Amino acid sequence: MLLERERMIGRVSFVLAGIFIGAFLFNLVSMTRVSAVAADSSLYKELQLIGDVFERIHSNYVSPVNDKKLIESGIDGMLSSLDPHSGYMKPEEVASMSNEVKGEYGGLGLEVTLENNLIKVISPIDDTPAFRAGIFSGDFISEINGKSVRGLRLDEAVNKLHGEVNTKVTLTVLRKGANKPLKFVIQRKIIPIINVKYRVDNGDIGYLRITSFTGKVDSQLSNAVEKIKKSVLSDNLKGYVLDLRLNPGGFLDQAISVADYFLEKGEIVSTRGRKPEETQRFNASPGDIIDGKPMIVLIDGGSASASEIVAGALQDLKRAVILGTRSFGKGSVQTIITLGDQGALRLTTALYYTPSGRSIQGTGIDPDILVKQPLPKELQEKFSAIGESALVGHIKGQRETEKGSGSFSYIPQDVKDDVQLNYAFDLLRGKREYPASISSNVKSNVKLIQSSDYAARQ
Repeated sequence: MLLERERMIGRVSFVLAGIFIGAFLFNLVSMTRVSAVAADSSLYKELQLIGDVFERIHSNYVSPVNDKKLIESGIDGMLSSLDPHSGYMKPEEVASMSNEVKGEYGGLGLEVTLENNLIKVISPIDDTPAFRAGIFSGDFISEINGKSVRGLRLDEAVNKLHGEVNTKVTLTVLRKGANKPLKFVIQRKIIPIINVKYRVDNGDIGYLRITSFTGKVDSQLSNAVEKIKKSVLSDNLKGYVLDLRLNPGGFLDQAISVADYFLEKGEIVSTRGRKPEETQRFNASPGDIIDGKPMIVLIDGGSASASEIVAGALQDLKRAVILGTRSFGKGSVQTIITLGDQGALRLTTALYYTPSGRSIQGTGIDPDILVKQPLPKELQEKFSAIGESALVGHIKGQRETEKGSGSFSYIPQDVKDDVQLNYAFDLLRGKREYPASISSNVKSNVKLIQSSDYAARQ
C-alpha cells in the first residue's frame, strides 16, 4: 500500500442515460457493486442525473465542449468533495507517479523552482545532461522548445522538462552577466531520483536528510549510512541527525523501511479503514542500521504523511528524540485505483496510527524538544503556518483540537543560521542538556526498544 499511490483494481463500466461514460467516470471494484447500485433505485436515479447533466451540457452549451475534459472535471469534483487528498489523476500524472515508484525519470537533471514567472535553476545534478551542457545554478529558463514558461505552474514546467529518453529539448536561458539569452539543446537521459543527502559534520556526527519518501529511499539511506561509517571510526561517531523537515511524504512502504532501519522490534504503524478487518499492522524486524547510536529527528510544519509515520514510530518506541516544531498532521492513506489508460482515482481509504495507537490526523507530531526556526525579516510576511487542520474539507481527526496542526517550515541555506540543526548537534556533543521530560534511556539509547511499552506488539 502507498500513502498516495498504489493499488490496481479491475475495470467495470456503466452506461447511463444513453451515454457511454465507461472508464472515464465509473470504475468500480466488482460487478457486485454494479448490481448493488442497480438495486438501489434512488441511488440509480442520482447516477442517471449525472448522465442527464452531461448530455444537456454536451448538447446545449453555447460553444462545443471537450467531452473528455468535462468528464475528468466531473470525476475530480466528486473526489475532491470528499477530502483534500482524494482526486482524479490524469494519465500523465499516473505516468509521473510510475517514475517516482521506479526512482528514475527521463529528463535533464535539474533542481528547479519558480521565481518571477520563470524557472530558476537551483542546481544542476552532477553528471547529468544539464550539468554537462553547462547549465548553472542561478540560471533562469524563460522558454522550453521556443514556448514561454510564463504562466506555468511548477509541476507543468517540470513535466515539459521531462520526456522520453534520448529526445531533445531546447532551453532558452537568461544568465546574469550574459548580453543575450543563451540557447541549449540537451538530450534527455535517465535521471535517478535522489531523495537522501548525507554528510559527516565536524568528523563526529552523521547527518541524514530525506527530502521525500518516493523512489528508492531505503536503499539510498542504507548506502548513505554505510559511507558515513566508512569515513568515521565508530568510537568517534557521537550519533546521527535524521532531518525530515520540509519532507511532504510519499510511499508507505518506504516510510516503514526507513523506520525499520533504526528499530529492533515493535509495531511501526497500523492502518485502519472503514471495516475492522481492513486493519493492517506493520512490525519492525531485528537490526539497527546505526548500531544503537543516539539519534535526533528534526521535524517542522513541512513534515507530513510518511515523515510523520517515521517520526511517530521512533518517538513512541523511544528510539530517537524528536526536535523542532509541530508537524503537518496528514494521517490518511490514499489508494490509487487505476482506470485502464484513462488515469486513476486517488481515494482516501484509511487512517494510520502510531505504535501507541494515536492518530495524528489534524494534530501532527509534537516534538520532544520544541525549537523554533527564526524567519528572516524579509520572509516573515510571506510565510504562513498551514497544516492539515487548516485545509478545507479535511477529515477531522479523533484528537484534533482548536490548536490544530502544522507550524512554520523554513530551513536556512547557511548551516550556521540553522538553529534547529545546531541545537541537535549541541545535544549530541553534550554542549546542551536534554530536558528532564526526556527519559534517560532515550538520551543514552541503551537497549531502547527492549524498554519500550510498545515493543511487545509483534
